[in-house]
Amino acid sequence: MSIIVCGGAGFIGVNLLDSLLELDSVYVIDNLCRGSKSYLEKYGNNPNFHFIEHELSDVKATQDLFVEINQDSQIGEVWHMAANSDILAGVESPDIDLTDTFMTTHSILMAMRETGAKNLYFASSSAIYGDMGGKPVREDSGPLLPISNYGAMKLASEPLISASAESFLDSAIFFRFPNVVGIPATHGVIFDLVRKLKRDPAELEVLGNGTQRKSYLHVSDLVQAMFHLKEQHKGGVDFFNIGPVDEGVFVKQIAEEVVSCVAPNAHIAYGSENRGWVGDVPKFMYSVDKLSDTGWKPALSSLQAVQRAVSEIAEQEK
Repeated sequence: MSIIVCGGAGFIGVNLLDSLLELDSVYVIDNLCRGSKSYLEKYGNNPNFHFIEHELSDVKATQDLFVEINQDSQIGEVWHMAANSDILAGVESPDIDLTDTFMTTHSILMAMRETGAKNLYFASSSAIYGDMGGKPVREDSGPLLPISNYGAMKLASEPLISASAESFLDSAIFFRFPNVVGIPATHGVIFDLVRKLKRDPAELEVLGNGTQRKSYLHVSDLVQAMFHLKEQHKGGVDFFNIGPVDEGVFVKQIAEEVVSCVAPNAHIAYGSENRGWVGDVPKFMYSVDKLSDTGWKPALSSLQAVQRAVSEIAEQEK
């Protein structure tokens, strides 16, 4: 049996690999538009690791690729981490999210149908909920009105997968991610602030007034949560908010942590708006009761996750 990780050269994907390689042969498929082969170098001598550079939004080519992999080793499960992860890029060009987020989902599903692969684990997002005004967001909250193209295409992917489970999938889990932090970092508020401060150690410019408040989860906790849910899943379609059990942290706190770590004498210059950019939800807090009821909780709080990630990303950017 084999495991396919779509988007496996990206931030979340590479953090899955150590655990997946303990289970089976792993095929990482990525077009490298946001991922990097350098993240995969340590697996180069592992006979169970295979990397294929490929454009997943190409339906026919992806079907052919899955068929080829399936002939070598029957596909047991697919982890769909492939997406445009840069919300701002999707604001500038909506086609990015249509192609890299939604069309990859359609293409992967068609390839799974072609090969008889039955189990899908999908990286969804808190962005599907839109702006709930800072109220704790439950899995049954609604109406779901995303305010970014990224969130819209993640949301559109969920019912597409659900419909597929009615005809050819045995099981699917939607992992609804919060703000996930850690390394290897390529974007996100901590990454951006660290880079800004390294360019100008005297002043740190922050998008928004610092009152934005959100939940943050370290990627190590995220990986543990996904494997926990996979192990206790009994089939069919299910969905979970994954996050910490606190009310989150303010952007002001994140900026102060970055300054303390990178340039302690820097001045912090805040903006005037209560959000950082178009599509930014200024206040967001998950209800993770459903996840907690399965017996799992994160090792780190939002603040602890931010503190660890600040240190990791500062070291990465040296």
